[in-house]
Amino acid sequence: MNIIHDRRQHADGAGGGTVSRRGVLAGVAAVPVLYGIGSAAPALAATAHRSGKVPSATDDLVRGVERRYRPPLLTPGTRLVLPAGIKAVPIQDSYHRPHLAPAASVWPRMRAADGITIDASVVPVRGAATRIAMLSGFTEGWYELRHANGRADRVTWDARALPFLWFYGEFGSTDDAPYHDRFYTLALQPFSRIPYSRTTLAK
Repeated sequence: MNIIHDRRQHADGAGGGTVSRRGVLAGVAAVPVLYGIGSAAPALAATAHRSGKVPSATDDLVRGVERRYRPPLLTPGTRLVLPAGIKAVPIQDSYHRPHLAPAASVWPRMRAADGITIDASVVPVRGAATRIAMLSGFTEGWYELRHANGRADRVTWDARALPFLWFYGEFGSTDDAPYHDRFYTLALQPFSRIPYSRTTLAK
């Protein structure tokens, strides 16, 4: 995975040239969303890229490095730019029993957790509904986050190995623990396949 900044400055909690999960609370915030894929192999995208192997549908789940953005860098109006032709399938009931929505939409249109169709490319004000989706259609692996301060972060990866992107925006509307309306974050992570089913996961 390559990360390119068009302004030379160190990132906040998202990391600079290195990508890592920082802060205990920031990591805990993703647990309810990800518990349904906890048994998947935690291999890094770099491994697949070095070997030149493209995972098949029957392979274990391969995940690229997650990049997480938070204030003060992440602000309302920050825009996520993706290649043309991307589709978004929302993750429903993400807190308790995450599963795929029955239909996809063309990016940037997406249905948020409150059922409202929104422009998912624009980061909303604090208190907006959670946005979680699997994004597909990547023939080129890249996204660019354009911040209000003029900085743009461009992240690239091998879309042959990791053709999906997990998109998770938590903007302060979730009252359940461990969120308690406190989190304002956007997380993005390439995946080798979609780890969710279209049926509700059993407890």
